[in-house]
Amino acid sequence: MAQSLKMPTTDDLMSMWNASGLKQKIIFSLLMIAVWRLGVQMPLYGINNQAFTALAQSNSLIGFLDLFSGGALGKVSILALGIGPFITSSIIVQLVSVVIPSLEKLQKEEGEAGRRKLSQYTRVFTVVLAIFQSFVFMMYLHHVPNAIMAQVNPIAFYASSICVLTAGAVLVMWISELITENGIGNGGSLIIFCGILSGIPVYASSTAKLVKASSQMQLGLFLLLAIFFLAMVLIVIMQEAVRKVIIVNPKRQIGNKVYGGMNSFIPFKLNPGGVMPIIFAIAILLFPSTIFELLRQANIGSVAFNNAIAKMAMVLSPSGAWYYVLYVGLIIALTFFYASIMPNMQPKDIADNLKKYGSSIPGIKPGRPTAEALDKILSKTTFIGAIGLGIIALVPSLASGLTHIETLQGIGSTSLIIMVGVALDLINQVKTHLLARNYESFLKDM
Repeated sequence: MAQSLKMPTTDDLMSMWNASGLKQKIIFSLLMIAVWRLGVQMPLYGINNQAFTALAQSNSLIGFLDLFSGGALGKVSILALGIGPFITSSIIVQLVSVVIPSLEKLQKEEGEAGRRKLSQYTRVFTVVLAIFQSFVFMMYLHHVPNAIMAQVNPIAFYASSICVLTAGAVLVMWISELITENGIGNGGSLIIFCGILSGIPVYASSTAKLVKASSQMQLGLFLLLAIFFLAMVLIVIMQEAVRKVIIVNPKRQIGNKVYGGMNSFIPFKLNPGGVMPIIFAIAILLFPSTIFELLRQANIGSVAFNNAIAKMAMVLSPSGAWYYVLYVGLIIALTFFYASIMPNMQPKDIADNLKKYGSSIPGIKPGRPTAEALDKILSKTTFIGAIGLGIIALVPSLASGLTHIETLQGIGSTSLIIMVGVALDLINQVKTHLLARNYESFLKDM
């Protein structure tokens, strides 16, 4: 008894750390992030970074894109496209997989081999998107005054830059997949998380300068930070909240012993998709808004065409009201989409498995009635989670507008949800590794 109450020593903690493989995963993830951050600091040849940095600070869309590239876009780095093409490609492949039967079969029936084929399709489409975005980005730079150095050869410069930017996007995709497979956490989410963190010192410095000479602004900052803190608490609640459906398991008698008979539950998360609906909603909105902004900057075509493009760019601008309306709508839609494709949240499959093992939900007949009841429960919980996520996404942004402290907009609602969501996911994965270590120790002691 005394031994069981003994506090774990440093040796015990190190043994747990090493046996679970957690240390290797964390070190590998940090090394990959370091490689990515090194690439962010490498500028594209032939670019006047100061001219584009000034534009990024004054243009809300470019600044928003720069936030999720970890500053690579503002520096016009070789990794300027960031994780964007890969995320956009993943969204399109997942959406198309629901519509095209052959792709849906790969996702649901072919197992690991099917998922590998879909991953390969995603990679190929990422390259196509990266080439297109590189071309559009270079056309945009062409119309930015003094952004391109005069002494470069135009044809060689554009061709090499498109190749380098495409290769950079593929490199970021490769790093994110390596982190997902061999590190800890989701690689794409972790890269976005680190990119947001890298911008916090800049936002903090700008905010300090803004509120330094005004007591009213200081009070507004205090209120804004309090709202941010409350939003983080709500995000944690949303990420961890589950609806438990009680399951009655049958008793089984083997020889003279009776097994089973204990009640269990099925957990339905309020937010089944985690941070992915947020990330995907941003990617879906930013892709057309980026195209419209680039076309507006290029100023091609007739006056009527340019006016129409300018209006569309304004509607989809991250600083516009319509952007947030579309943003919340996409969050709600994508939350339901994720709930519908997750293997462990399919009412019919769950009902069939319960019937197979003789388990049931109290007061509900097995089979189809159980599937219908689970479908209603899943719809209600997902609806509550989607609406809650949409509200949380709006509140900090509205608070920034009311307090007139826009310098913290970069770490507003979207960034808060992503940072807290990714942090919770990392914590849960660490717990899983440590729990696995406890099981290993238990089996060795038997």
